[in-house]
Amino acid sequence: MNEMLVKESPVSHAQRIEELGRVIMAYSEVTEKLQQSHDQLKSTVDMLRKELSDKNRQLERRKRLAALGEMAAGLAHEIRNPLGGIQLYASMLSKDVADRPDSQQIVGKISAGVKRLEALVGQVLQFSREIKINVSTMDLAGVVQQAVELTSQQATDANVTVEVNGPESLVIEADPLLLGQTLINLVLNAIEAIEGPGKVLITYVPAKSNADARQCHLTIVDSGPGIPANVLDRIFNPFFTTKDSGTGLGLSIVHRVIEAHDGTITASNVDGGGARFEIRI
Repeated sequence: MNEMLVKESPVSHAQRIEELGRVIMAYSEVTEKLQQSHDQLKSTVDMLRKELSDKNRQLERRKRLAALGEMAAGLAHEIRNPLGGIQLYASMLSKDVADRPDSQQIVGKISAGVKRLEALVGQVLQFSREIKINVSTMDLAGVVQQAVELTSQQATDANVTVEVNGPESLVIEADPLLLGQTLINLVLNAIEAIEGPGKVLITYVPAKSNADARQCHLTIVDSGPGIPANVLDRIFNPFFTTKDSGTGLGLSIVHRVIEAHDGTITASNVDGGGARFEIRI
């Protein structure tokens, strides 16, 4: 009789198996959630480490550029003073040799050389100054259109078509003057990079919620030969240029303008040929 009371009923045994199954399933769910949390945390830590590394590189770059800017500004001022004297003497000499065409032609070359040097000094001083932006509410679509209009003659002369793809209006907070100059510089570079007939495509869209940009994402793609791989990582360095007559300051100033907007600009090559510049603000 006592043995019959101690013996567990089949129903109670089945309940315990069911409860054990629920415990195992709950444990599996918790384990899976813990693994997902671990993976997500690891991904976040890796992303933060990369962002920190990028920020440190940007900080080091800013320090180097600041030091370089101070040195360049000092040299530019030292050069500018004697240039003014050379230009003055050249103009006086030009009057003295007005009756000798050959001599006046040589003096004209001296004056032209001085003007080129003065332009270079001006660019160096522009690079060395701290870029201060005057942020206001602006329509990016209008600034893009204005940049296209101001470069239309160069595009026509080079047989290049400039196309724009974007909304009719995109209101952002930025410096319209500096951003406009940046776009003009990039479009002119794209036109010059194309050998023969070609196309430049400007695309701009509002920033997506999961993107690096906060306000807008703009790209300029050309159909030229692209950027040589061995110079791609130096394209924004000051005084670096692949042009015979370039100063190497244009893209560096562009980089500083976008950086002053707390934005980023990157350069890459398009599959099949051409260069792509991407601006995120």
